[in-house]
Amino acid sequence: MEENILSILPILPVKRTVLFPGVMMPLTIGRERSVAAVNAAMKTEEKTIVVVAQRDPQTEEPRLADLYSIGTKATIKQIGQASEGAIHALVQGLDRVVLLKEEQSAPYSTVRVRPLGRPSDDGPEVQALHRAIQELVSELPRLIQAPAIQEVGAVLSNEEDSVALAYRIASLVNLNVVEEQRLLECASTLDLLRSLYAALSKEIQILQLREKITRDAQTKIGKNQREYILREQLKAIQEELGEGESDENEVARLKRQIAEADLPDHIRKEVEREITRLGKVPPTSPDHQVLRTYLELVLELPWRKSSEEHLNLSTVREVLEEDHYGIKEVKERIVEHLAVLKLNPKAKAPILCLVGPPGVGKTSLGQSIARAMSRTFERFSLGGVHDEAELRGHRRTYVGSLPGRIIQAIRRAGVNNPVLMLDEVDKMGRDFRGDPAAALLEVLDPAQNHTFRDHYLDLPFDLSKVFFITTANTLDTISQPLLDRMEVIRLQGYSEREKAEIARRYLWPRRLKEAGIQESQVMLTNEVLNLVISRYTREAGVRQLEQMLGRLTRKVALTFADLPDGHERQPVAIQTDMLDQWLGSERFMPEEARKHLPPGVATGLAWTPTGGDVLYIETTLLPGGHDLTLTGQLGDVMQESARAARSYLWSHAESMGLDISRFKRNGIHIHVPSGAIPKDGPSAGITMATALASAYENRAVRSDTAMTGE
Repeated sequence: MEENILSILPILPVKRTVLFPGVMMPLTIGRERSVAAVNAAMKTEEKTIVVVAQRDPQTEEPRLADLYSIGTKATIKQIGQASEGAIHALVQGLDRVVLLKEEQSAPYSTVRVRPLGRPSDDGPEVQALHRAIQELVSELPRLIQAPAIQEVGAVLSNEEDSVALAYRIASLVNLNVVEEQRLLECASTLDLLRSLYAALSKEIQILQLREKITRDAQTKIGKNQREYILREQLKAIQEELGEGESDENEVARLKRQIAEADLPDHIRKEVEREITRLGKVPPTSPDHQVLRTYLELVLELPWRKSSEEHLNLSTVREVLEEDHYGIKEVKERIVEHLAVLKLNPKAKAPILCLVGPPGVGKTSLGQSIARAMSRTFERFSLGGVHDEAELRGHRRTYVGSLPGRIIQAIRRAGVNNPVLMLDEVDKMGRDFRGDPAAALLEVLDPAQNHTFRDHYLDLPFDLSKVFFITTANTLDTISQPLLDRMEVIRLQGYSEREKAEIARRYLWPRRLKEAGIQESQVMLTNEVLNLVISRYTREAGVRQLEQMLGRLTRKVALTFADLPDGHERQPVAIQTDMLDQWLGSERFMPEEARKHLPPGVATGLAWTPTGGDVLYIETTLLPGGHDLTLTGQLGDVMQESARAARSYLWSHAESMGLDISRFKRNGIHIHVPSGAIPKDGPSAGITMATALASAYENRAVRSDTAMTGE
């Protein structure tokens, strides 16, 4: 019956807290109507007032609708004056009440309330929860160093009243007002304890995590560096949550960079859409890192930044002559292409394909072109590339996706008009993942590459300003559609005289500098240099030659390093007799013309990547045989040339004065020396026919005559 007794009491709205029955709470009261309500309550005998929480703490003049419907009837134990008209009040909760109707609104509010009484008891489960909560409470003094917790910890552990225990704990633990109000409104003790247990478990987990963060931070920075404790604690908190830079700061930084970046309008629109997505993705999500990396790539790309170009043909010729000796035809063709660009800057830049054996200077020639044009130079190798995604990039849906090599090279260059060299374009492969050569068709096509779309970037990027140069050792493995898009410039091998000059100008000084030796300390005669070129290297380029010169400089460096400290270095003259000791035995013996040729031997001329050479065709008759035997690793074309030469001589034997019976009674064996070296070509027919005629007639061929052709 007591619960049905209605009463009218002054009302005291409070912000961000809830007063529980049986709990004493200090309050600072500053609002005029609230001060008036407290003063009115103090004039009554019971000194009672209703304390109720506001739904919105921002409301300064709350009405009944702005308050929770259940509050706490409390008695005012003590009041005192505070500054600027405010007062301090110490109140103690008595019972829960339901707010029914506002009776008075000025000068303070009064409300008609109905008591709710204690929550009902719900049986044995309450006891189990009671003990579980007491066990949790025993952890609080260790985690919370507040004096109130330390003093009442033991009291709470021995509390037998479940409702009083719940209210006391709820007032001590740092719960938000929604959770506290939910506890106050619980109708049964079981619901009250369940809600408290869940909230208390969550709070203890937070406190334990805070303790761990504090301990880790203190261990890391040391006890004597209190100045940095707060910063390190913040850092440890962010690491524990999986966050580095806060999401808001990161998004703001990227937005500022986007606003400052010189982006085309259609690119800016897409980037702003992605930055909006980034702001909605939690920092702990994998998509957050993917989006951030993507946006940083877009901001780093030179969408409109170009290097200032100074295309002076005199400078171009000077740079090419300075960096490369010989290859006049190649340099002239390069100057011709650049001359067109100078007269018509809007013309599409040619796609140059430098083809030649290894070591002839294809890569360095590309660097010289970039230097002559005052452009940035970037290169990457396509040798062994089988996956189209290496060039076009991987789509962002894949884990670990990256932009393609084209876009990466543009990012490294920092400008949108670099000289970009695609090395070893003839060594690309293809498999089930795609054909990289097909992807290059768009890259190297001036009609398409102004809207090149990398799979990772997924935005059109203009490659039309890029000066592309490709290199290859052979054209045989390059697809015809790709070859049609390129201007082929062939770099042939160097002669021995050119190699010697290149060694003098570039290779020898560079190797001496790398070894820390001055040029005046070593003398390399032309005789020694020519011997190194002819007897220790056999190549079209100068790569092996540079390696041999490097071995010589290391031998000289070892000689100087073995000298006692303070001993003056004497110049070293490299002699021919020192090569056998320093470089080993001679590796190649040049083929020399023979003074006398036996019957059946003829002298031919052969082409090799290292230059021309003498090639002997040796034939011998096989009495009693009829077959044609070929040895010396001859290719299909040379084998056909041998058969054609024999058939021609046999069919014209009478007109040529040859004894036809020799053809019928003898087989023939044709051998080409240096059997370990494969040989093929269409220019050995005349030499084979001459050697066969010499064998059939048993007459020697002139030794001072060499021939080539069919």
